Amino acid sequence: MNTSLKDELVEIIEKDQWMIEVLKNIRNLNLKDCWIGAGFVRNKVWDHKHGKSRTNLNDIDIIYFDESKKSKADDLLIEDKLKKANPTLNWSVKNQSRMNARNGHKKYANCIEAISFWPETATSIAVRLNARDKIECIAPYGLEDLFDLLVIPTPKFDLEIYNARIEKKEWSKKWDKLKIERTAKMFFTK
Repeated sequence: MNTSLKDELVEIIEKDQWMIEVLKNIRNLNLKDCWIGAGFVRNKVWDHKHGKSRTNLNDIDIIYFDESKKSKADDLLIEDKLKKANPTLNWSVKNQSRMNARNGHKKYANCIEAISFWPETATSIAVRLNARDKIECIAPYGLEDLFDLLVIPTPKFDLEIYNARIEKKEWSKKWDKLKIERTAKMFFTK
């Protein structure tokens, strides 16, 4: 991961007290391999790059990986705890140890592998606040596309579903500097 972009992401989040409070709410749950991803991170960076104040989030995507919590009911109990801590937010909690079955994938090993199956490279990013109040980040495709305002499908996501999602989201109306690709980017490993 590009260290300077990671440092920039951390700095952007650290300057946002609301984000820090949300991250503290999540940390206080003491869940295994737990992160906030998707729009929470993506929207913040895109707003920053467009000189905008906070764009409303549909929800706050909380992911964790715990094989001992196998049911959706477990996720709903966690959502209820979060609603009690902050009822103004729409929390969405998903245990990634069971999401592979819903998505028709082989078993995920952890959250970083799970988010590698998310739709866009700029969305496949998650953050958390550790016990030392330091922000940590996972980004299986790096942070370059996010900061370059590139919307590109991940190589593991269905292009037809991706394109329908792009149409529905209408991101270019909110963030006019975005460059939206309609075909998969090739990823090469060294």
